Formats: sequence, structure tokens, C-alpha cells
Amino acid sequence: MSRKFDEDADKLRVNELYKFEDAARSEGYKLIAGVDEAGRGSLVGPVMVAAVILPPNFYIAKLDDSKKISAKVREKLFDEIKNSAIAYSCVEVSIEEIDTLNVYQATLQGMIRAVENLPIKPDLVLTDAMKVDFGDIDNQAIIHGDRLSASIAAASIIAKVTRDRLADEWSKIYPQYGFDKNRGYGTKLHLDAIKNFGETEIHRRTFNPVKSMLENRKFT
Repeated sequence: MSRKFDEDADKLRVNELYKFEDAARSEGYKLIAGVDEAGRGSLVGPVMVAAVILPPNFYIAKLDDSKKISAKVREKLFDEIKNSAIAYSCVEVSIEEIDTLNVYQATLQGMIRAVENLPIKPDLVLTDAMKVDFGDIDNQAIIHGDRLSASIAAASIIAKVTRDRLADEWSKIYPQYGFDKNRGYGTKLHLDAIKNFGETEIHRRTFNPVKSMLENRKFT
């Protein structure tokens, strides 16, 4: 699909979303990957990290930060991105990594793996706020990158849809926690379920309230 648009609003949005990619290409970069994660603030499960290389002059209607669009739109864009991207990958940052390294450091490692898992090596990686050492690949960290960069937005959608599908499976195993709705974040329903039923095997042990519960057990 070529980057064409009919309305002024579409034109403004497209110019905003592609300004970092366009600027990078003007500097000689050709293969530009966007990287983003989903689930870093959740109390359960892995963090999913995706990397996406979009074709030049590429436009997908409604592409945006995954948190700003509906689940239905995300699912549609998920398929469009996978079918149209030059390359993409999505990796899992395990609960064990998160609890051992801390979620920030574990996510950094996940971003490196996501780029390494791309079938084509990019010249530049755009990341959402987090500065990452990709070795000999240049990195540009962009504040609110998932709102401002098409490549990062695409990665955020791949990561979120992949993780949301996992949460739907968790909800079948642990229905009382409401994972299909809260995705493991600390909603009242979820926190009440932890209080009433305890933690599950997919809860992160270094995140409260599970961490406090485990410490209390240790000293009682």
C-alpha cells in the first residue's frame, strides 16, 4: 500500500508518524527497525518485545500507539503489519528474567534479542524512550515513540496483540483473576483476587503485592 491520503487530517498524521523514518533515510539509513514492548507494568507473565522493519513510503490507516486504538483495530493492524513488513520478530522476556534482573534490565535484553531475531539486520533501531546498546547498530530513543514513529507503533501493536492473546489463555486457567480484561495489571478485581486466592505460578515474585505476601509468609 503506498503512502497516499485524501484528507488533511490523514496527511498531518502521516507526516507526524513518519518524520523520524524520513529523517533517518535522508541521512542514509535504509533498513529502520522500530522496537517496543508490552506488559512491563503488568503483575503477571512475560514482557513481549517486538521489532518491525516497515517498507519505505508505507502507510497503514489507523496506525498508532497500540494503547490508543481498540482491540478490533489492533487485530486488523496486527495482520496487516505482519503481511507487509520487510521483517518482524517478537520475543518473550520470561518471568524468571524479570524477577532476576528487574523488569527494566530484562526488557533491555529482550529488545536486543528482538533485533537479533530479525531475519534482516537493520541499519538503525528506533526505540520508545529506552536507550539500548545494539552493538554496531545505531539506536535513536524517542520520547513517546509509540505515538510519533510508525515503526515503533507497529512494533507496539505486534507486542501487545501477542501478549493479549496470552492473557486470554491465562484467563481460562485462572478465571477469578480477570486476565482477559485487566491483562495482569493491578485492577481492583485482580488485587482482590490475589488477596482472596493468593498468587499464581505466572505472577511476578518481585512485584507487589505478591512480593509483600511472600515476605510476610517468610517471617511468620
